[in-house]
This record gives sequence, C-alpha cells and structure tokens, in this order.
Amino acid sequence: MLKRRQRCILSKLKKGQRARVIGINLDKTEMRRHLLDMGITKGTEILIKKVAPMGDPVDIELRGYELCIRKEEMKYIEVEVVE
Repeated sequence: MLKRRQRCILSKLKKGQRARVIGINLDKTEMRRHLLDMGITKGTEILIKKVAPMGDPVDIELRGYELCIRKEEMKYIEVEVVE
C-alpha cells in the first residue's frame, strides 16, 4: 500500500485508497478532454471503490458519483495519496 503524500499514477492505488489529482499527463487532446469531462480535474479526490476480478476496469468514486475507468486511462492521471 502506498503511503500518505506519496505521488504516483492512479493505476498504482489499491482498493480503499484515496488520492487527490495532481494532473493529467497526456498529449492526446481527445482523451484528455474525455477525462476532464468525466470530472477528473486537478484537486479532485478519488477513492478506489472496486476492482474487477481481472483487474480492469476499476470503479472509482469522485465528486459524489461512481465511475468505471480502464487501467489504460488511469496511467495518465498523476495523484497524491491522501489515505
């Protein structure tokens, strides 16, 4: 399990961990816009709720709703572990 205040990419977090988005490291404008439209913006807190049996997709909670996201998309989201 990652420690508090440690920086990493979102896909490294385990079930039950919470992190704050630092940024999205992605040059593809279309995918970057897709992540932003889903509410994944700088400063947003994300909780890892569930992980599918094969590890993909992952159910996350942010801004009061749940969202399923693929590990491929998660690797572009830089976060800081909150708890």
